[in-house]
Amino acid sequence: MLLSRSSSSTYLRCSILSVLGLLSINTAMAVTPVSPELDTVTDNNELPQVELDKIVVTATRTPTKTSNVIAQTRVINSEELQRYRGQTVTDVLKNQPGINITQSGGMGTASNFYMRGFDSKQVLVIIDGIRYGSISLGSPSLNLLSADQIDRIEILYGASGSSIYGSDAMGGVIQIFTKGNNVEQSNVSTTVGYGSNNHYQVGITGQLKNDTSSLSLGVSRNETDGFNAIANSDSYDFNADDDGFKSTNASLALQHKLSDSLSAGISALYTDSTTDIDSAGNAFPNAYSDQKNGSANAYLQYKTPLTVSKLSYGQSIDKSTSHDANSINYQEGSQYDTTQEQARLETSINARPGTVIVGAEWLSQKLDASDVLDFSGFPDPAVQTTYNPDDRTVKSAFVGYQLSEYYYDLQANYRLDDNSQYGNESTYNLGAAIRPLAGMRIGANYATGFRAPTFNDLYWPGFSNPNLKPEKTENTEVFVEYANEAQTSRLTGYYTDAEDLISNATNISEAKIKGLSLTSDWNMNAFIFGLGYDYLDAKDKTANSASYNQQLAYRPKNSGMVYVGYQQPTFDVRLEAKHTDNRVTAENNKLDSYTLLNLSGAVYINPNLRANLRVDNITDEDYTLASQFGNEYATEGTSYFGSLTYDWY
Repeated sequence: MLLSRSSSSTYLRCSILSVLGLLSINTAMAVTPVSPELDTVTDNNELPQVELDKIVVTATRTPTKTSNVIAQTRVINSEELQRYRGQTVTDVLKNQPGINITQSGGMGTASNFYMRGFDSKQVLVIIDGIRYGSISLGSPSLNLLSADQIDRIEILYGASGSSIYGSDAMGGVIQIFTKGNNVEQSNVSTTVGYGSNNHYQVGITGQLKNDTSSLSLGVSRNETDGFNAIANSDSYDFNADDDGFKSTNASLALQHKLSDSLSAGISALYTDSTTDIDSAGNAFPNAYSDQKNGSANAYLQYKTPLTVSKLSYGQSIDKSTSHDANSINYQEGSQYDTTQEQARLETSINARPGTVIVGAEWLSQKLDASDVLDFSGFPDPAVQTTYNPDDRTVKSAFVGYQLSEYYYDLQANYRLDDNSQYGNESTYNLGAAIRPLAGMRIGANYATGFRAPTFNDLYWPGFSNPNLKPEKTENTEVFVEYANEAQTSRLTGYYTDAEDLISNATNISEAKIKGLSLTSDWNMNAFIFGLGYDYLDAKDKTANSASYNQQLAYRPKNSGMVYVGYQQPTFDVRLEAKHTDNRVTAENNKLDSYTLLNLSGAVYINPNLRANLRVDNITDEDYTLASQFGNEYATEGTSYFGSLTYDWY
């Protein structure tokens, strides 16, 4: 049965009310507390399932159960990532609660994501602890990272990560863990896949493990013909073309135990890709962009009965070179090359009670940009844009305390950043939760955050201001949570006051963001089901602005998702619906609401051979994710991707 937009919204609301009713019944029936010491983490590689109490590190910098974390978190584990064979990290995130995206076409094209009212420039992305993203635009290229080379993704919602990681975490933190960080046994795995738009993938991963070491090495190739990214192409005088994408991806993880106390490791994630694009004004329909993206990290870790100390060094890159293939005087085009180097020393101390973490961090950010087009037109050859300076360093120190007891949880963090461009910024976070009934937690959190100006904010021709200050936020969050052996549900309310937001090269903009987030995940024998619902009121509060008191661009007021799955030892299947409300663009154009219905499943043909299938947008919904400069960007209709994976043990 197909649902209209109005009926699908009604169904979503009814589902939410049903879960709240079940939550209240379960709370009334709870009579016996479960000791935290008896909690265990489920680890079952045979079946995809909802792990109701997982271990996370992003929220506190130390391994912590989700049942003891104050801020809202979500974990996408390796089994769930199996459902995204052949896709990118952006494809994974757009199906998560509380996250919406814009995208200028198909796979590999420019994209942006929004979480709790903030866009991707204001959400910090790290890979194995190393900052990742462009320091010119400020956003990370998650649309280029292959999900096939990733072991897990942790999402920390809200501003509490600012006092742990520093700049750019006002809206949250997303940490990506490279495949091979959790090798359980030696194996070799090969995958081949094919999908719509002549999309194919081939890949192989080898993993070795003994008593003291583990090694993982994976490579894959992804390629698709894509589709025409311009929905209104008839209004332009050029031949519309499909925008293809191809990428070569690799991952490496090595861990070695030097002694009972000392261990070391390295990890790396890399992709080399090419994306066909429609250049500005659509003058060059055969334009394309070459990209090189990734991160590498090495560490030493020393353990004693009371402390764990870790010294790490890493580097990430984000390099993009555009090519206007039809230009009169063909040239290499604009190039942006970001390099971020990071070193960190941190120690967690068993303070009895609680855990204290102290550390220091050094960050170097460098930008190599050449032949950058300016806004005076599009001259050929391009006009050089000068970034001066083209690098900066950040020295940081941080301290934190965490306490998890039978009836309550506490967390406090403080961080000081000394930036060579804008001076000192400090952030802090205070959070607490209590357990008034068995399985129930009630808590609150207060956090400050900031975002450093990007190099484009500071130096872009015609819009430059080297004296820009960081954007700043104050965030308050309250929640009620209930969990038992079958389910975990959480209702979170938050309010954010954002000031000194950067607009037109000045710190003049303000915003007030408030919202509600409901998530509920259930695991009942062979069935899994759940939902997520987000209400977001993100208003522009800039004085004397034409957009005063209007909803911020691309922030839907209502969004939600519902899923149901069935699993057996030899197969599993999952159906999910994701609804997004009306949105306005930066040019104040209205984008209609939409509901996407997706189906994914897997069959174990034998213990070594697994077949995966994913079908997106089953109802062939016609919807738009982005509109800019007169271009309405197209989205794909019904699409599919199937794969076969064979494992040798």
